[in-house]
Amino acid sequence: MRSNNKHKPGFKHTSLGWIPIEWDEVDLESVTNNNRPISYGIVQTGKLIDGGVKCVRVLDLVNGKINPEKLITTTQKISDSYKRTILRENDLVIALRGKIGEVAIVDSKLVGCNLTRGVALISPLQKYSHTFLYQQLTSPHCKKVFERNLNGSALQELSISIIRKIPIAIPKSLPEQNKIAAILSTWDEAVTKTNQIISQLKQRNKGLLQHLTTGIERLKEFEKTKSHVLPIHSFAEEISKKNTTDLELIVLSCTKYDGLVPSLEYFGRKIYSDDLTTYKIVSRNCFAYATNHIEEGSIGYQAKYPAALISPMYTVFKTDDSVDDEYLYKVLKSHHYIHEYKKRMEGSIDRRGGLRWDEFSKIKVLIPSLKEQRAIADILNKGDEEVKLQQQRLAALQLQKKGLMQKLLTGELRVNTSNS
Repeated sequence: MRSNNKHKPGFKHTSLGWIPIEWDEVDLESVTNNNRPISYGIVQTGKLIDGGVKCVRVLDLVNGKINPEKLITTTQKISDSYKRTILRENDLVIALRGKIGEVAIVDSKLVGCNLTRGVALISPLQKYSHTFLYQQLTSPHCKKVFERNLNGSALQELSISIIRKIPIAIPKSLPEQNKIAAILSTWDEAVTKTNQIISQLKQRNKGLLQHLTTGIERLKEFEKTKSHVLPIHSFAEEISKKNTTDLELIVLSCTKYDGLVPSLEYFGRKIYSDDLTTYKIVSRNCFAYATNHIEEGSIGYQAKYPAALISPMYTVFKTDDSVDDEYLYKVLKSHHYIHEYKKRMEGSIDRRGGLRWDEFSKIKVLIPSLKEQRAIADILNKGDEEVKLQQQRLAALQLQKKGLMQKLLTGELRVNTSNS
């Protein structure tokens, strides 16, 4: 076994690994204000009070910030009994439950607010950068510490004692702390902007889907062509072919967001029956939906395999040549139609449960000309592609930041503070 005492010029070995000689290894408690120790907030806030003291809950912590829009309130008396957690600018707060380990920085608009029981206060001493400590607390190192030290089974929770003793590496120099935090904050800003772009694109795509597939809006080149509102059974038929000869075909499952996926690959384990002779064959270019769970959006399109298997609890159907399947798939996965499935299932008198073909096939769909269907599908696919590109960019930014954190927060990569 190699010794950990191997000399590394300019560095010292600690429980966190090698850190620069000019840095300290400390626990979180030692860098916080003794007059405002790390503490959780109000145990019982009581009834909402108009004009009362606002309180931050776990769900109010979003991407490093506190969402001030829906804060609950408590009385001044209750808040005063928890003075230790009344917020000041540049305090840090951390979720003990739910979004365990989610950290946010308190800005000037939240001064005077308080915390609920599920959130803890971290009040850094002035000689330590609150933004540097934020970056340390959101680092992979701290996340691993949180994961290893969760209490409870049904309701997992991070204890105050664990937070107080979290070991971190920190430069003695405040300018160095600030410079490191500023570099990492640049990546945070890029991540935030990319997330905003993704949200905007998704909202735009949702609007396009709603307008173009219901006839609210028409593509200019097709404005003079006729569209028809038709029940699904007028252009599709149910297919109920069983795997009676026990063919060795891949087994698919239908998911809410991804449609039909290989079951083993998606779940990481076998959840289907050993006897596949009762399973249905879903051929290429067929649709399938979870008969008992379609109200969650569990409908998919099989375009990958010549043939595959699916649970007998699914309904399989195929369209005729008057319909573009990509267009129809977009329609049937839309929020408008998911609401339609819910409505029909709630009103069903079928004692077997679910939305079976007889009722499902009565659902009406706007069917424009085949050319317009394909044009609409193309527009919607391009919109989805834009989202995917931004999601890939987001993943790349997050990976880059993770690599930077590993180097900057351990001192492996030093920063120049001469111009700070």
